[in-house]
Amino acid sequence: MPTAAATIEVRETVWIPLADGRRLAARLWLPAAAATAPAPAIVEYMPYRRRDATRSRDEPIHAWFAAHGYASLRVDMHGSGDSDGILRQEFQKQEQDDALEIVAWIAAQPWCSGAVAMFGKSWGAFAALQAAMRRPPALKAVIAVCGAQDRYDESLHFTGGAPLVEQLWWSDTMMLFNMRPPDPAIVGERWREMWRARLEANEPWLGEWLKHQTRDKFWKHGSVADDPGSIACPVFAVGGWADYISRAVPRLLAALGVPRWGLIGPWGHHYPQDGIPAPAIGFLQECDRFLRFALRGDATAMDRVPMLRAWMPEQRTPGPDHAPEQGRWVAEQSWPSPRITPRAWHLGASGLTEAPAAAAVLYHRSPQSLGATAPEWLSMGLAGEAPRDQREDDGRSLTFDTEPLVERIEILGTTELAVEIETDQPVATLVARLCDVAPDGTSLRVSLGVLNLTHRTRHDRVTPMPVGKPVRVRLRFPDVAHCFRPGHRIRLAIGTAYWPVLWPSPAPVALRLHTRGAYLTLPIRPLDPANAAGPRFAPPEAGEPTPITILEPATMRRTHTRDLADGTCSYALEAEGGYLGPGRRHRIDSTGTELGHRIARRFAIRDDDPLSARAEFEQSMEIGRSDWQVRLETSTRFHATATAFHATCRVCARDGDRIVHEREWTFAVPRRGT
Repeated sequence: MPTAAATIEVRETVWIPLADGRRLAARLWLPAAAATAPAPAIVEYMPYRRRDATRSRDEPIHAWFAAHGYASLRVDMHGSGDSDGILRQEFQKQEQDDALEIVAWIAAQPWCSGAVAMFGKSWGAFAALQAAMRRPPALKAVIAVCGAQDRYDESLHFTGGAPLVEQLWWSDTMMLFNMRPPDPAIVGERWREMWRARLEANEPWLGEWLKHQTRDKFWKHGSVADDPGSIACPVFAVGGWADYISRAVPRLLAALGVPRWGLIGPWGHHYPQDGIPAPAIGFLQECDRFLRFALRGDATAMDRVPMLRAWMPEQRTPGPDHAPEQGRWVAEQSWPSPRITPRAWHLGASGLTEAPAAAAVLYHRSPQSLGATAPEWLSMGLAGEAPRDQREDDGRSLTFDTEPLVERIEILGTTELAVEIETDQPVATLVARLCDVAPDGTSLRVSLGVLNLTHRTRHDRVTPMPVGKPVRVRLRFPDVAHCFRPGHRIRLAIGTAYWPVLWPSPAPVALRLHTRGAYLTLPIRPLDPANAAGPRFAPPEAGEPTPITILEPATMRRTHTRDLADGTCSYALEAEGGYLGPGRRHRIDSTGTELGHRIARRFAIRDDDPLSARAEFEQSMEIGRSDWQVRLETSTRFHATATAFHATCRVCARDGDRIVHEREWTFAVPRRGT
């Protein structure tokens, strides 16, 4: 349902003053009646530039909220967009301190009723949850979409204690973002002075992340998991099964003690009204229902809403694109749900069986390029991202299959693998995939579990594996929903590498798996006849889209090749547009600002040598109008020795045709159990 522009007032820039003299830039959408009838407020707080970079996404959301009676703001964090200051690292205390001042300022405005909610996706969701931990008095609710409760294990840096390759791209991207200048049309002549300060302060954040390879104070800061009781306001936590952060929703529901609700759809890293894979839903209407409860005092608004609503995939076909899914919505009244019970399958030489099999010891050494069928860690809904048929990787793994199922098995929750293993190296990673194998042999990845074995007891310390000695470990998979249909097989695939998702261990790893006492536990969800129809959602609604002109169409090319002479496996993504905009170049018609973006990601490794791994990233961005043109370039090159990670990062900024800033960093960080 488009929103009529006449029903709201839009203020392109409002300034939020801070106690230290800095100002933060915001865009404000107001209900027509706010001048005489103050409205509850919603604020989205991120470092991604409200005036251009996220404008096409922001406009339909915030205009819809304003048309439905909320004062809605989109605020640029310090050092981003047109706001004062320098952004030196993600989720710093300064960011949270500013959030408290923002909430207090909004609550004191004549157009605000005094009740404020924070709303956001990804960084915006992190910011909302972290602000809620500080308990500003006016903050009455949080809507966190794709937001984690554990910065170490639920973001782009590490998973199961293993380093994610994704953090290399994210560091390169934040170098690019932090070079973007303020808009001269908003800040005036001082834009170059502000830009120069940003350029001179800009550094690759990767070096700091790699200094913290265990879950230390750096990661605990801002992690809800360490102090869930600090949040006192209601929370609506939202995610998608195709998104790396989806595991945070059930964990938040289990940890928080406030009124809370969770929603997990089939989507990737998207707002659900734009969700890919389909079906998208009327998410803004769901937010309105929650906000009526939290901001407007409607005590019954959420009475019939189950604590967890989740998409249950009924049938999925593996492939590179995000095809619309077949499935249904299911619900649990509480989480963890007492209806869901564990069911074990035992590992044996003949596969997965419900009765323990004869003990065996199985040997496996993964090729370093295992992971060719993996999806992108950060799913943006683009072509080639989705998990492909897993048979190639299954054939290079140690696999355990059930017999063809005679009954439907539906799971919702956490899968767990308990197994005794020994390795020939002190540093090793256990990678487990839960797959659904169709009668024709097609293998679909259902879930991925990872455990850095030096973190097998806890993530805040390194305990090397005792070489050649059996050790019992438990690997917990992220929560997932899936239906295994009759005639299909459940497959567990085990390996010691997963490239280019995980950075490889320092040396090739051979493991010996002892099947005695080894089992896989699945969270079985029984059908609920009382709720057979499941939750229902209205069709998506949003405000009017931002008028945009595509100047050059987006292009994208993904390749995966193997050199048969030297055994090098290479993967490359080259995209012009798509990632950070709808085209290679596009114009925001209302401001005349033109934006362009290019990215290249290249990975290479040889199957016999983890130290051959190489990762390279290159990006460029153009921003400007006829009288204002800037071009930004970044690159990151990364490799490792047995003892250290090595990176070279470069930035270049141009004002028109003139280079105004260039810098290169080369650094090494010792490996510690990774």
